Amino acid sequence: MIIQPLGIVSMLDEECIVPKATDMTYVDKLLTQHLGKHPNFQKAKPPKGKQADAHFAIVHYAGTVRYNAEQWLDKNKDPLNDSAVAILKTSDKEGVLYQLWEDYQTDVDREESEKRGKTTQAKKKGKSASFLTVSTMYRESLTSLMTMLHTTHPHFIRCIIPNEKKTSGLIDAPLVLNQLTCNGVLEGIRICRKGFPNRMMFADFRFRYAILAADEASEKDAAKASKAMLRKLSKSNQLNVDTFKVGTTKIFFKAGMLARLEELRDEALSAVILKFQCSARHYLAQVEYKRRLDREDAYPIIQENVRAWIKLRSWPWYRLFSRLKPMLKGMKSNAEIEALEKKCKELEENHKREEEARKKYADELRAKIDQYEETKAALERDRMLLDKRNKEIEELNRNLKAESESNYENAKKAAELEKLREKERKEWDEKERRMQMEAENEANQHKTQTEKLKDQIASMQTDYEKLSAQRKAQEQMNAELVDEVASLKNKAERAEEQKKKLVEDLDAIDDKLAAEKRANNEHVKHNKKLEASLKATQTQLTLALKEKHENDVDCKRRESEIGELKLKAQADANLISKLQAMLRRCISRIEELEEDLLEERKLRMKAERQFNELRSEFDVLTEQMAEASGQLTAEAHINKVRAEEVSMLRRDLQKRNLNHEAYISDLCNMQYATVNNLRNLSQQSSALETEALRILDHRRAISKQPLPRVYVEDPDSDLE
Repeated sequence: MIIQPLGIVSMLDEECIVPKATDMTYVDKLLTQHLGKHPNFQKAKPPKGKQADAHFAIVHYAGTVRYNAEQWLDKNKDPLNDSAVAILKTSDKEGVLYQLWEDYQTDVDREESEKRGKTTQAKKKGKSASFLTVSTMYRESLTSLMTMLHTTHPHFIRCIIPNEKKTSGLIDAPLVLNQLTCNGVLEGIRICRKGFPNRMMFADFRFRYAILAADEASEKDAAKASKAMLRKLSKSNQLNVDTFKVGTTKIFFKAGMLARLEELRDEALSAVILKFQCSARHYLAQVEYKRRLDREDAYPIIQENVRAWIKLRSWPWYRLFSRLKPMLKGMKSNAEIEALEKKCKELEENHKREEEARKKYADELRAKIDQYEETKAALERDRMLLDKRNKEIEELNRNLKAESESNYENAKKAAELEKLREKERKEWDEKERRMQMEAENEANQHKTQTEKLKDQIASMQTDYEKLSAQRKAQEQMNAELVDEVASLKNKAERAEEQKKKLVEDLDAIDDKLAAEKRANNEHVKHNKKLEASLKATQTQLTLALKEKHENDVDCKRRESEIGELKLKAQADANLISKLQAMLRRCISRIEELEEDLLEERKLRMKAERQFNELRSEFDVLTEQMAEASGQLTAEAHINKVRAEEVSMLRRDLQKRNLNHEAYISDLCNMQYATVNNLRNLSQQSSALETEALRILDHRRAISKQPLPRVYVEDPDSDLE
């Protein structure tokens, strides 16, 4: 209804072209075309209170808006003049005028933008700048805006006020809802919900929702996998086919579908997590069951070992071994050897770790050195590129200077041509006034001699008609030349005034010729008397024809000169416009190169800072490597000394082991001899005991008196 054919804007442009069109005819056509046919177009209701009169109303999403169409046609036919805007844009860049008109594009700017490929909107053909209306410019601007919005990803921020009291924590719900409605937020949400507001790439969709269709997601191609996943979800009634669309690179979803997919994903993840938890609990239960079985198996073994130890602790030989064990030096030496071996192992491990650390530091140092070399090479490349850019800038400055000089020379030539044109125009005006005076004199002579000069008047009349036609053609050509030169030099008003004066003079001459014609008709009867003086007038006519022929030749020569001047002026104007465009391009190129130069300088400074940081890190690493190498040398020397000590201890230990074995063998021999002696003594004591018992029994029998029994201590008890 707004910009479509037969819409409000299109009908406004059409009405501006129709002759004798008014605002009310435009309103009548709108009512005829849209009233009752479009639901959003209504007839305006009578005004209420201080409301102004309205001719029609349009229903927007925020409410009904009443429109008054007065002076719409005049305002629509009054766009900005491109020449005036171009002049305003040439003002000082620091001034207010330049900032106001900086973003406005004229036809020349649009053509240059199209040549550079910076705009996607094609200029309409067959419609010059003089026929552009405000509504046409509005439609072009709206089309450009919509094209930009469709080719980008815009984001908007809508600012609203929560209440009129400027109080925190207080929300006026009707006020907020009214603002959201008028800002178009609710309408945008409604439009988005009708379409497919949510979109996702094939790879992202497969990566996030592969758990919903694992078999289909295993396809290598992301697009095929995503389509197969969507088919499976549709067949399982988890998604409706109307709620999504598959594009070339993305999948489009209706509002709320991503939330539904997230719910399905959460359910699938919950099921997987439950299964994983069940498996983990089953494994932990099996581990606990095995631990308890091992404990049950360990109880009898521990009991058996305790019983064996209880039996063993009362064994005399075990007691002897437990008493002799602390006295043996060989056991202590074994413990010392074990401690030394353990210490040797720790030293070897420390040596390995230090060796690995040294290798790591060496690798890092080599990496830092390589990085330093790469940074140095990059700096060298940047320096070369910067030199190249500086040379280009110098070349562009030279070209710009040469173009400026050529522009100055062309401007001088244009000024000389303008002076020459003014001189020619003055000569032509002087000659035209002279011819006009001669024509007036001849007309006065004709008035006095009209009765005698019938044929002369007729021929002069035809001559005047031809001359007036030639003058009109010449004036038309002069007007065209003046218009074109005035468009370049902004002198249209003075040329227009001169043109009006010339037209008025020609009208006066035409009026005089008409009066002469009427007078000629009145004096036709007296022409017969003038035949005698016809020969004299014929000679005068011959002279006049010769003069006319000379004037025609002079006019043709002047016309050819004016044509050449016109072509030169056009060529100069084209050259000036091209040079101006080239100058603007050079200025923009210089600005771009200056920006690139600033970026290169920033990158160079950043690279130098990185180079200094890397050099400081390299110095620190060098010092650390020197310290580490000194520590490694000291550790190697200590390890060598310790290895010699260990070898000496091992030799001493071997000697002690040999002595200990000899000592153990002597002890064993002594123990064996002692045991034999004890056995002999035991046998002797038992024999003596029996002998004593026998003697006592004999005495008891003799004395028949009871005697106390004597106990002899067992020699084995001394061993306890």
